[in-house]
Amino acid sequence: MSSNLIAELRWRGMIQDIMPGTEEQLLKEMTTLYVGFDPTADSLHIGSLVPIILLVHAKKCGHKSIALVGGATGMIGDPSGKSDERNLLDEATLEKNVNGIRNVLSRFLDFNSTEKNAPILVNNYDWMKEFSFIDFAREVGKRITVNYMMAKDSVKKRIAGEGEGMSFTEFTYQLIQGYDFQHLYKNYNCLLQMGGSDQWGNITTGTELIRRMNGEGAKAYAMTCPLITKADGTKFGKSEGGNVWLDADKTSVYDFYQFWLNTSDEDAEKYIKIFTFLDEKTITDLIAKHREEPHMRTLQKRLAEEVTIFVHSEDALRQAILASQILFGKSSAEDIKSLSDADFLSIFNGVPQAQISKADFNELTIIDALSGKTGFLPSNGEAKRELKANAVTVNKEKVGEGFVFSADNLINGKYVLIGKGKKNNYIIEVR
Repeated sequence: MSSNLIAELRWRGMIQDIMPGTEEQLLKEMTTLYVGFDPTADSLHIGSLVPIILLVHAKKCGHKSIALVGGATGMIGDPSGKSDERNLLDEATLEKNVNGIRNVLSRFLDFNSTEKNAPILVNNYDWMKEFSFIDFAREVGKRITVNYMMAKDSVKKRIAGEGEGMSFTEFTYQLIQGYDFQHLYKNYNCLLQMGGSDQWGNITTGTELIRRMNGEGAKAYAMTCPLITKADGTKFGKSEGGNVWLDADKTSVYDFYQFWLNTSDEDAEKYIKIFTFLDEKTITDLIAKHREEPHMRTLQKRLAEEVTIFVHSEDALRQAILASQILFGKSSAEDIKSLSDADFLSIFNGVPQAQISKADFNELTIIDALSGKTGFLPSNGEAKRELKANAVTVNKEKVGEGFVFSADNLINGKYVLIGKGKKNNYIIEVR
């Protein structure tokens, strides 16, 4: 990887706005920089992958990364990119969210490292909780004019919009975020803040506050990356089930893997630069190969593999690929039985289900499983016809009319997958 962080991010299409002098500062010496994460949920979704990747790139290029979790700013709500005021979170929810985000970030950045440029994790509530309103108004509020704050897009759009306008609470957000930068500048010699392009106004308020609180010679820098979009105009990071999360208990690894695998050709060319750490030559070769044989989906496969390994692990990737083969290719009963509960239910999400008791299962015949006990086929006669046609499978293996179930057929001790023909599946859950 290039030791020039800005050059690295530029060829990847990850720079939207950058303050003059930023690249020179980063080339001059190891620089401390930060990105903030607001605790609006107890995990992060793939929209937060870009700022995480920015911090990882910075670390790889020899700089010191700070990840800031906004325990204080999360109490207020960032108006940037929002048309309405956010609901305020109570302290218990906020603490749960902060801890959840801390756990996610710890998977990507080693906060226990002893290296010179080891990343740091901070919570702005730690320095804001003792700040009285009067002190904040005197020390921070008097440094930035209302005219300056009103000129920011995040403020102008809300005031000019059709909604209820903007509360004083949200209006102060850019000052508090600006003070975060000042605090990190003073205590950690942090010289650069990075974020999404919707954060440019808040970040530059921070650089201005640093200059005004520390004298004209104080230098601080700003850089933003473009907000990720999809070529078809739909919102990035959403699937049919909602947000695509970075925690497997919110979005299964299989669904996560499938999200990237289903990326369009146009988006895959952009995303493989942003969401992977593959070098420029490797990516250029992959794009060329993909354009020659787009039906092979070379880009999507590599993208899905790289991001799944980065967010989860190589073992998790193997499970996701196995799950895909089970659903779309040839697989055995042993393959299905190796799936976790979450992956099994995830790949067969939407497949019809029936529940039967353990007592009924112990004497269950294939005819009853197809018709009598489940009603998936309208009659025993039709069940017999399908069996004679060799069209029925149990856990992906063909069975005949004399088949009787046993505990050995149970997946994770409670599921059986029955198939009729190539495309019709259903699940029996034994309770």
